[in-house]
Amino acid sequence: MSVNMTQRLEIRKISDLIPYERNARTHSPAQIDQLRRSLREFGFVTPVLIDSAGNVIAGHGRLEAAKLEGIEEAPCVLVEHLSEAQRRAYILADNRLAEAAGWDKAMLSSELLAIHGDGLDISLAGFEDADLRIEDSGHFWDEEAETSEEYEAFVEKFKPKLTTDDCYTPANIYAAVQSWAVARYGLQGAEILRPFYPGGDYQATEYPEGCVVIDNPPFSILSEICAWYDEHGVRYFLFCPAMTTFSINSGRCNYLPCGLSVMFDNGAEIGISFLTNMGDCKIEIAPDLYAAVDAANRINLRAVKAELPTYSYPVNVVSVAINKLAKWGAPLQIHAADVQFIRHLDAQKDAGKAIYGGGFLISEKAAAEKAAAEKAAAEKAAAEKAAAEKAAAGVWRLSDRERTLIASLGGGHG
Repeated sequence: MSVNMTQRLEIRKISDLIPYERNARTHSPAQIDQLRRSLREFGFVTPVLIDSAGNVIAGHGRLEAAKLEGIEEAPCVLVEHLSEAQRRAYILADNRLAEAAGWDKAMLSSELLAIHGDGLDISLAGFEDADLRIEDSGHFWDEEAETSEEYEAFVEKFKPKLTTDDCYTPANIYAAVQSWAVARYGLQGAEILRPFYPGGDYQATEYPEGCVVIDNPPFSILSEICAWYDEHGVRYFLFCPAMTTFSINSGRCNYLPCGLSVMFDNGAEIGISFLTNMGDCKIEIAPDLYAAVDAANRINLRAVKAELPTYSYPVNVVSVAINKLAKWGAPLQIHAADVQFIRHLDAQKDAGKAIYGGGFLISEKAAAEKAAAEKAAAEKAAAEKAAAEKAAAGVWRLSDRERTLIASLGGGHG
């Protein structure tokens, strides 16, 4: 069987590459941050797929992360044999087919433990410390632990997650946004519409005169939505992704940067801002809007934390959370004579709880050494965070062309 194969690899300037404007795949701020960390750790090892004109076929997330990292060039594979229809289909297939894959959970556990044992942060692979598992006689933990809240939370991580297009806004978050928008733009008495719901068709919706759309639309087609509303004279105030706020609708909206990470009903946390075609401010920072949404979001987060409590243990108990000491370079050695393996404390057993992953009781001497290591790790973590924040504070300068353009704005004053 003859199969077309790509044969050209080139290094291209990222500024010359053209993202696909109808890309249906979205990238949350958290995912972009993971991609940035991956680039720093592994380098730019996965090429971007482009056509001969420099249009991006696959690799939009990597390019966005690379730009934020200040990377100017990217390895690119030229894909020149696809028709226009095939190119559009492949852009979807590249993401969709990957979603269809599953996990060999035993192998995944083994690989995560190996990576962690080699001193690498497993978050570089998109996992968390809580994803580390220890198999015991064919079972995960023990029978008591399998029914605990922590185990249920772990299992939940492997269930399919909805995209931002499926994240329905919590009622109190929406109420805060609607109340602010009504007051800010004098919308009292106007009919407020929410056309974006599963199966909804915003273009087929009837828009009475004087109405306004206040809603959280699919982020993947947000520019298309704004352009359609502008063309049809429909007022709107919409949620938008925080990281790409100004690029939506090519700068033709009025923008309200917020950058608040909001937890949606499906458990996804996404950084949001807002945009509108109302008002006379192109860019508006609205602390009262941020405060209203933040207050509602905190209520939701407290409810989740109440459902999935985290445990703290006495200094004489070691749980798997101690693995964080390795990340921060805090050595600790506890000998066999100083430990006793346990699956739960007596107080937990009475309450039907267990130590997530099992644990150990340790001697007073070992507990003192553990406390010293934890203090050293905390100090190092704080120092590295401060250093990273300082290093990230880069400064971009204006070109002569941009200075000339600025001088022409506002009637040329200044």
